[in-house]
Amino acid sequence: MKKNQLRLLERLAGKKSHRDLIISPEIARTLCELSFQINRQIGLLIHRSGQIEMVIVGTFSGLMIPQLNAIRTAGGRLRGLRLVHTHPGGEDISDDDLMDLLFLRLDLLSVLKITADGLPERLYSVHLLPADTAGRGWTFLPPVHPANQKESFEDLINALEGEFTRLQRARTIERREDRAILVSVSAEAKIVAEESLGELVELARSDNIEVLHTVLQRQRHLNPRLIVGKGKLAEIMIRALQLDANLLIFDQELNPSQIRSITDFTDLRVIDRTQLILDIFAHRAMSREGKLQVEMAQLKYMLPRLSTRDDALSRLTGGIGARGPGETRLEIDRRRISDRLARLSGELKAIASERYRRRSKRRKKDLPVISLVGYTNAGKSTLLNTLTHSDIVAEDKLFATLDPTSRRLRFPTEMEVIITDTVGFIRHLPDTLLQAFKATLEELQEADLLVHVIDLSNPAYREQMAVVDKLLNELELGDIPCLRVFNKIDKAPYPVQARAEAEKEGVVISAIDPGTLAPFLERAERMMGKALAPM
Repeated sequence: MKKNQLRLLERLAGKKSHRDLIISPEIARTLCELSFQINRQIGLLIHRSGQIEMVIVGTFSGLMIPQLNAIRTAGGRLRGLRLVHTHPGGEDISDDDLMDLLFLRLDLLSVLKITADGLPERLYSVHLLPADTAGRGWTFLPPVHPANQKESFEDLINALEGEFTRLQRARTIERREDRAILVSVSAEAKIVAEESLGELVELARSDNIEVLHTVLQRQRHLNPRLIVGKGKLAEIMIRALQLDANLLIFDQELNPSQIRSITDFTDLRVIDRTQLILDIFAHRAMSREGKLQVEMAQLKYMLPRLSTRDDALSRLTGGIGARGPGETRLEIDRRRISDRLARLSGELKAIASERYRRRSKRRKKDLPVISLVGYTNAGKSTLLNTLTHSDIVAEDKLFATLDPTSRRLRFPTEMEVIITDTVGFIRHLPDTLLQAFKATLEELQEADLLVHVIDLSNPAYREQMAVVDKLLNELELGDIPCLRVFNKIDKAPYPVQARAEAEKEGVVISAIDPGTLAPFLERAERMMGKALAPM
């Protein structure tokens, strides 16, 4: 590039455009002349104040926009920047241009076509819409010569921001809550993918997150960088902008690189199913042990996800010829997490020893143990409350119970047992959580009878049964007698048919109705008698 062309670029960077115009005619002419001379696209990022924030030189056919995190933004939903760039080849606004408009949340994107003598032909512009029109989230403005701009750019942006704000207020969203769009990209059968996404909705609501929209995309091969295709992510971006979403939750587990890529594209917080479950556990854990277990799971999840960009400088050794800055921030964070994990492990071992002593005392009293197991929100806590006249927390939410609770239960024949409520299971249970709660779940090894509580009203109850059976086998509990209890018969869509089918495998109850529990008590007592009978 010649010196005079560089000087022109420098002069462009220091200029200020008229704030009421998309671009001043003088700057548009200079931009086209320079682009014509070097036969490359040139772009200007212009702040709402009119100040040119950045000059970008591309190739003949494209423009690479750098990260804009450091650039100040105006209030509202849009970034407060407009992009005006040249098209030396005379092309229309391209799909890549629309992607830039969407992903960068630009106020406006404009293309200057150049005539054969290097002058501006016309200015072609597009901006986002607060609501979809004809299935699109953007609209094109009529082409105009830069010297003939009559519409006020400032008025246009103020009107757009006002409409965005009006729609936001119409939703009367509680500002303290996160507002999320839920995304699932799956190669599984449609019904399986829909069930999993429906479960993600319930998980989000259990964590007091407002679910604004759900997206399900079925494809055989996931995009290794963005999970979804770029076009689908553009649609999600438009929806997030229109609904004022501040969070994307993916049903699939994301690796650190994918989270960073999606965050960079969307400017939204991004979490996956595992992070959501960990957050629910963090809110619900009440006992000291439960809190320690959740913290351990969170740290184990976080450790491999720390950025690795400072590894080249990590822990330079001391000594002559090898003196350096010492530990980097990343290395310090890793070491602190590792140290904290070691302390948590020690504390949990101490608590496990205390629990073992309590179990020993209980065994000396010859009190048999029944443990309630099952999918989350199957009704285990409600059943325990009804059987023992207790008032432990039982909500219609996933993972309402985290801390194990034990109560005494007396059967009609005066036989007395300990009945224990446990944390519910779920499909794709994060391995970090399963490992952290293994100490708690070890109590199941002491059970004389497992009562598998099943939500008969859930259309996917068969799949939920399979998940629980698989996890019980992983915990090596398959040898303990197990009674299947089909709960919520009062909510089953076809109760007569459902009862007939379920009674072939177990007993049918409604945990909120004590009158339905007699068959359960009779079967449980009979199975307990067999389990406790001397060999």
